[in-house]
Amino acid sequence: MNIHEYQAKELLKGYGVRIQEGIVADTPEGALEAAKKLNAETGTSWYVIKAQIHAGGRGKGKVKETDSNGVVLAKKLEDVSEKAKNILGGTLVTIQTGAEGKKVNKILVAEDVYYPGASEPKEYYLSILLDRAKGCNVIMASTEGGMDIEEVAEKHPEKIIKEWVDPKVGLQGFQARKVAFKLGLEGNAFKEMVKFITSLYSAYIGSDASQFEINPVLKTSDDKILAVDAKVNLDDNSLFRHKNLAELRDLAEEDPLEVEAGKSGLNYVKLDGNVGCMVNGAGLAMATMDMIKLSGGEPANFLDVGGGANATTVEAGFRIILQDPNVKAILINVFGGIVRCDRIANGVVEAYKSIGDIPVPIIVRLQGTNAEEGARIIDESGLKVSSAITLKEAAQKVRAAIA
Repeated sequence: MNIHEYQAKELLKGYGVRIQEGIVADTPEGALEAAKKLNAETGTSWYVIKAQIHAGGRGKGKVKETDSNGVVLAKKLEDVSEKAKNILGGTLVTIQTGAEGKKVNKILVAEDVYYPGASEPKEYYLSILLDRAKGCNVIMASTEGGMDIEEVAEKHPEKIIKEWVDPKVGLQGFQARKVAFKLGLEGNAFKEMVKFITSLYSAYIGSDASQFEINPVLKTSDDKILAVDAKVNLDDNSLFRHKNLAELRDLAEEDPLEVEAGKSGLNYVKLDGNVGCMVNGAGLAMATMDMIKLSGGEPANFLDVGGGANATTVEAGFRIILQDPNVKAILINVFGGIVRCDRIANGVVEAYKSIGDIPVPIIVRLQGTNAEEGARIIDESGLKVSSAITLKEAAQKVRAAIA
């Protein structure tokens, strides 16, 4: 589960991570009040107005309606509401949103932390995530903060620092110092970075996160280390342990079809293809998408109905898939292990009749327990549904359906 920058920063602050202070607002008037409050609390006189959407690249992104960037600086208090007005309610397009962009419902009014001092401010990159290949958490850092880390890794791989942490042991002091040393820090800035890394790792573990990305981490002109931005992804499977974090979910930032699928207990991810998929099991779903591509089509979605599929879940899956106007055919691929194929077939027939006429061809590939009985139920239903037993047969029928 992704959360907004302002939520991520509050989470980090609770673990002792120094952050760029800010106040969230959802109206231009609220933004002005937030700026006044921020001035009173921090003494800042310049304000950074930041669009709050679940996507990166906001600073370079553009609001369609006003051509404003997603992150702007207000050097006077009286400019805050106008700059906020140019972002709020608009559609922000970034490299991660695609051309359709995302509507901005909230902004963060933050303090300006790039103030003059004894030295120049310096930006760094820092993230923590799971390295599945090694079975360890990995701290990634770079002196090239503020840039896309993918670009840095491609053009300057030597500038990517990695430190693996055994989850059974936890982060050791020497590891945090090692990262800070490789970033070229010294003196108070070195000590601050060690503390920052240690606190960040505690937040990562304590919140059961799957990824923390702080870009940039800023060394201020007076050698403080703080998070200017924060991208946090929480492990959905751990949210039952963190009711307070589960409440941070913003459904407006998620695909409506994925939200609807979740309410029906389905795992759904929308894609850009023309063949809708309904499968029981994530591994089989991946294989099914490969099969669709080999047959000349493109998968329109990932949809796992799980091991307990019945007429209700199949109907819910149909309704979700059919909301995608790009779908030209639907492929149901089921292995009857936990659930019998005849039960799935009856569920398909019942769901079809409940929905009414379905405008696209449906191919049902059944294999496993009672597969032949299931195919017979499909073939004798009198509906516009065809059965298949082998993957090759299903692929041929998909190819014919989208031709």
